[in-house]
This record gives sequence, C-alpha cells and structure tokens, in this order.
Amino acid sequence: MRMSNEEYAAFVDSLSPRSPIWGDLLRAGLVGGAICVVGQALVNLYEHWGASATAAATWCSITLVFLGALLTGLGVYDDLARFAGAGSLVPITGFANSVVSPALEFKTEGFVTGTAVKIFTIAGPVIVYGISASVIYGLILAVFGLA
Repeated sequence: MRMSNEEYAAFVDSLSPRSPIWGDLLRAGLVGGAICVVGQALVNLYEHWGASATAAATWCSITLVFLGALLTGLGVYDDLARFAGAGSLVPITGFANSVVSPALEFKTEGFVTGTAVKIFTIAGPVIVYGISASVIYGLILAVFGLA
C-alpha cells in the first residue's frame, strides 16, 4: 500500500491519542510554580536565619537538589513528573531527578560500569549545552563591551 506524505500524516494523526493540552499546561504551571514558591520560601527562611542573600540562594539550591534526589530515590518524583509533565522538569529539582534516575536504574550493573557510567546520561547534554551557551553569551558580551 502506497501513501503520500499527506495521507500518511492523516493516518498517523487518526491513530495518535489526543493530548489534553490545557490541562497539561495548567498542571505544569501549578506544579512548577509550587516548586518555585517552595524555593522562594526557603530563601526567605535562610535569610531570616541570618544568611546573606547569596548564601540563602545557595542553600536553597542545595536543599532543592537534595529534595529532588531524595524524592526520586523514594519513587515520589516519578509520580509527580507523570502528573505535572514539564512543570517538574524545569526547576532545579528536575536536574536532580535527571541525575539520580539513571544512577538508580543502572545500579544493578555495578558502581563503575552501572552507576558511574550512566549517572549523567540525561543531565550530561544539559550541562554541556548550558556551559557552551554561557561561554558564547560571555564572549558576545565581551566583544560588544557589555561585560
């Protein structure tokens, strides 16, 4: 059976499940926003305890990474990600999840050949392109004298 590209696209579209886009957007926004609210509450708490703004932000990041890793290890973050979609991936907790998930998945293959090799499978490209983008951005600022 031969199909044109348009006929094939229509066929695939007829078989593809429909995504409830507005519900997905709402859940992602609410969960991502809630994670950010928790982050801001942590910053305020650390500042209230006497930390400078910079130290409070650092401690907030550390706490959120720890909580993301802990919830991933307990299996809670996967359920949250299934519910919230991208809303759970964008904040720093999503980064922690992307490091811990492969480590847990491949731990049965051993510490070196499993966990150590696979730990940055998902987060590695994020790190590479994040650093690359920041270097390019810095070079652009330096060239145009904006730094």
